[in-house]
Amino acid sequence: MAPLPFLLFLALLPVAVAGDGCAKNTTLAGFEADLFMAQHQVRGVVRIVDGCSFSVRRFDMLAGSDQVRWWGAAGDDFRNLSLGSQISDMPLNRTYRNESLTVRLWGNATWDQIAVLAIWDEATASDFGHAVLRTATGNETEPSLAPSPGLSPAPSPAPASPALARNRSGIRRPPTMFDNCLTLSPIFRLRWTLYPESDSVDVGLEATVGSEYYMAFGWAKPDSSSPMIGSDVTVTGFTEEGIPFAEDYFITAFSECLLNKDGKVEGVCPDTIYEGSDPVGLVNNTWFLYGHRRDGVAFVRYKHPLASVDEKYDVPVNRTEKMTVIWALGILRPPDSLRPYYLPQNHGRPRGTAYGSLRLNVSEQVDDCLGPLDAEDKEDQDLIIAVAKTPLIVTSGPALHYPNPPNPSKVLYINKKEAPSLRVERGVPVTFSIQAGHDVALYITSDAIGGNATLRNMTEVIYAGGSQFEGVPASPTELTWSPDRNTPDQVYYHSLFQQKMGWKIHVVDGGLSDMYNNSVLLDDQQVSFFWTLSKDSISIAARGEKKSGYLAIGFGSGMINSYAYVGWIDDNGKGHVDTYWIDAKDAMNVHPTSENISHVRCRQDNGIMTFEFSRPLSPSCSGKIECKNIIDPTTPLKVIWAMGAQWSEDNLSERNMHSVTSNRPVRVLLLRGSAEAEQDLRPVLAVHGFMMFVAWGILLPGGILAARYLKHVKGDGWYQLHVYLQYSGIAIMLLGVLFAAAELRGFYLSSVHVKFGVTAILLACAQPINACVRPKSPANGEVASSKRILWEYFHVIVGRSAIVAGVASLFSGMKHLAHRYGSENVQELTWALVLWILACVLLVMYLEYMEVKRRRTDRSHLRGNWVLGNSEEDDSVDLLRPESTATKSESQSSGMLEVQLEPLSR
Repeated sequence: MAPLPFLLFLALLPVAVAGDGCAKNTTLAGFEADLFMAQHQVRGVVRIVDGCSFSVRRFDMLAGSDQVRWWGAAGDDFRNLSLGSQISDMPLNRTYRNESLTVRLWGNATWDQIAVLAIWDEATASDFGHAVLRTATGNETEPSLAPSPGLSPAPSPAPASPALARNRSGIRRPPTMFDNCLTLSPIFRLRWTLYPESDSVDVGLEATVGSEYYMAFGWAKPDSSSPMIGSDVTVTGFTEEGIPFAEDYFITAFSECLLNKDGKVEGVCPDTIYEGSDPVGLVNNTWFLYGHRRDGVAFVRYKHPLASVDEKYDVPVNRTEKMTVIWALGILRPPDSLRPYYLPQNHGRPRGTAYGSLRLNVSEQVDDCLGPLDAEDKEDQDLIIAVAKTPLIVTSGPALHYPNPPNPSKVLYINKKEAPSLRVERGVPVTFSIQAGHDVALYITSDAIGGNATLRNMTEVIYAGGSQFEGVPASPTELTWSPDRNTPDQVYYHSLFQQKMGWKIHVVDGGLSDMYNNSVLLDDQQVSFFWTLSKDSISIAARGEKKSGYLAIGFGSGMINSYAYVGWIDDNGKGHVDTYWIDAKDAMNVHPTSENISHVRCRQDNGIMTFEFSRPLSPSCSGKIECKNIIDPTTPLKVIWAMGAQWSEDNLSERNMHSVTSNRPVRVLLLRGSAEAEQDLRPVLAVHGFMMFVAWGILLPGGILAARYLKHVKGDGWYQLHVYLQYSGIAIMLLGVLFAAAELRGFYLSSVHVKFGVTAILLACAQPINACVRPKSPANGEVASSKRILWEYFHVIVGRSAIVAGVASLFSGMKHLAHRYGSENVQELTWALVLWILACVLLVMYLEYMEVKRRRTDRSHLRGNWVLGNSEEDDSVDLLRPESTATKSESQSSGMLEVQLEPLSR
């Protein structure tokens, strides 16, 4: 039998243990609050049990690192959370599926010190989820609303929902929490909360699908022969910018929304399309409330009325009876120029996975969602694949959809994408053009948090960058980093001065950059183009920089009259690369070809499409349209691109049309390994062309005509006119050259046009120099010296050669204009120039005829008239005329001035 003191000790031991740290009760006892989801699909209801413990029921969470713990902080912002402390030794390193937990506070932690209870990962300083117990001021009677991290901006304001009102403990419920949950398929769930007082229901749709997918749910028309026809559904999804939306749709046919020739709309269409407009909100009465993407799971919440004022396109919902509901998942087609609204495409997966129907009573309590949805691909950030020789533009901006909560106020943007993941290849240099501001210094680090200017993490390894790598758009700073075989598979890019501004860098072995010799970014930096030239063939690869259902590149200045290569994945996951000839802007004019391409590969990685193929430079065939698709490496190759939601091998239709395209072609210089954007004709270059036409088409030829055909006019007027026109033409010509060189930022001799132009300029500029060394003209009656004769021959030949080269430069300039800018008016301008040259030629022929006629008249007149020798300066004599030289020689042979007499006519 045990001694009495020992039994008394055992009886008092639980009281002592319970009293250790819990002797004083707390006013928070019985308080309940829902967990706000930040990441890892956290859900659950926290209840304060007493002064030293709390419980969690319906707890969901995907597994995190070994450093995930219960955490106490004074506020829900990043600064307060990062300054918080661990309050329990319970590890949270596994997946929790609708579980119930009781957690005891650790050490000296008390509820008086805790305003926010969080699930915190110390390794990445990340909040998985949290519950707000009270404000930072310690007011326990009025708990405040903790904003959900990463709240995506709604496209339009939504009315307040009872679901977001304060719960029974005074805390506003998170938008991810509902009373009911139903599993529709292994990847799709329906959540809802009924609000009889407002005659409405809040619906939440979540699925493990990509951002290019839609999630649809709605009520079937009770008297319809098919659950789909006449159904009132809500289609939810995400825009190209990542903004969630929910919109009311009505189904009239088993097809995508189409506008018939008679103007009738049918298919799966928004309610507003049937009526044309919705100015007072009577048709589109589904209100978007909230949406996000977390861990590869899409979630959208919206409010739907049970009884709508729209009796034409909405189905009344009886909240006390079972009704047929339908649901579907599929590709969402973005707006385009033909249909400026989002369209759900036909679902391609089997029934029960991508679509289905069931009977549902919204008043019944349902909770069969055991655990969080777990996506295979949990990366929701944009992915940028770094390419050699192509700099990554680093800027900064507000945190709108930052994927690694808690959100800092400002994050890094790379190529206009918010804190994307980067993929780099070992051995391939990566160049960053840093334009994020003088307060942001980029560096590559082993620290997931960054901002280590204060040496917070002494074990941090810095691989590149530092305090001096900061810049602004007007004066960017370049950072070149070459990951090697010793670089870890995962590092981070951050700012040295602020924490958590950047995100991950995945370092991989090899890739397209290693396999191809050259690469460029096409228009708008959305498609990367790779190529390698061999003697008779070219190997080509294209990779999209955004998620899409297919990727197409085309050779040509636009969609019309272009050769297109389309990479896409079929329903079985097999990749294809198909070739087409396009001769009009509709699906019926996209013609398949049998072009000989080899080494075909196509794959899709995280929604990013990549395809590769090889083809001969000159196809060995004749007669077919694809035989004309010749690639000349010495000529710039004009490349365009397009992306869309869906492609098919046969029976192309409007649903295969692109959703986003390049705005203009890019001229890829295959031999140089570079590219330049196809541009509209620049105004300065247009002025250059006009000035050259004035110089070479009017002034300089006019000066030559004056010297050739005006010498018979008394005085030296012809000479003054010749000099003034020539100098004016040369001045305008040189000014036009300066305009072109300044606009193009350089002077290059690569084109035929420039070569002709330089030749003409050199010949024209030689004429004033030639005039300065002109030998003295002979006096009256003297024989012209050989130097004078050679000078006149040289002067005339150089001048006329300059005109020929100048006219050739004008025509080559027109050809260069057509080739470089694709101007629609080049042909008309060329014909106008031809007509002008022909008019000048006809004028010269007429003047030459009149000159010959005048000379004949002068010779016949001289034979019958007494004339005195010319006492004026003899520059007016054309030394190229043999008769003039002979006359002078004859006059000099007599050794004296010869006077001829003419009998006076009576």
